[in-house]
Amino acid sequence: MLGSFFSILIVGVNSMAALASTAPGLGTAASYAILAGTTVTNTGNSVITGNVGISPGSACTGLPAPCTGGGPGTVNGAIHAGDAQALQAQTDLTAAYGVAASSPCNSTSLAPWGGQTLTPGTYCQTTSPTLGGTLTLSGNGVFIFKSGSTLVTAPGAQVALINGAQSCNVFWQVSSSATIDTTTIFVGTIMALTSITVNNGATIQARALARNGQVSLINDQITAPTTCNAVTVAGPTPTPTPAVSGAPSGGGGPLQSDGFPWILALVAGVLGSAGAVGLGLTIRGDRRRT
Repeated sequence: MLGSFFSILIVGVNSMAALASTAPGLGTAASYAILAGTTVTNTGNSVITGNVGISPGSACTGLPAPCTGGGPGTVNGAIHAGDAQALQAQTDLTAAYGVAASSPCNSTSLAPWGGQTLTPGTYCQTTSPTLGGTLTLSGNGVFIFKSGSTLVTAPGAQVALINGAQSCNVFWQVSSSATIDTTTIFVGTIMALTSITVNNGATIQARALARNGQVSLINDQITAPTTCNAVTVAGPTPTPTPAVSGAPSGGGGPLQSDGFPWILALVAGVLGSAGAVGLGLTIRGDRRRT
């Protein structure tokens, strides 16, 4: 009987671990608003808040020195073109990309991304998802979006945050290239294997990080987050109502963080139940003997 309890315990622990998505640590790449593998090009009065890095390439245009042209874009941060700092940031980006790519999928049935309200979790597409209209992210947890190919937004698309959701906890792992179209208001760190194109008048609240290709800008605003509040540790997420669609199929669950030790509580509960059963059997046996 005790073996059965431990079997239930193992299943329960594994299920709980699969429910919460974990933020891929960006390391030194966290301070970069833009990171490219080959070149960074800018046209117009783009405003970048955060560092800019290029590695293993070193070419950049339309931004302050050491980039060619000396502007007209503005960088509120340092520019690392082909130096050791940019190389380390690319190394850290590669590691974070791998963590995001291996995150277990809570949902694989969201096509296209947009027009939905989603709770924290990992959302996966094997094809090339598009984002049109407004995608609303609700709750102070980690959101990971995995694209099996490209990521494209429609002109004027928007990602909105409610109920404590934070741009620092939103990640887009793109297996090819990403295109953020004109006037899009985008939220989250894009980690693209190849290139990132940001078209005219778009806004990114987080980062545009390309591993192997270029990042191109046209009169855009990109702001890397400088702070991130702790993720809320909560109980199981309620079953989504019709007004909240696209919630992870695995449901919500207590995040495995520094908060309340849910797994230890589960262990204690199971052991307590097992002890109670054992005590009952002992008392029953004693009564029969008397």
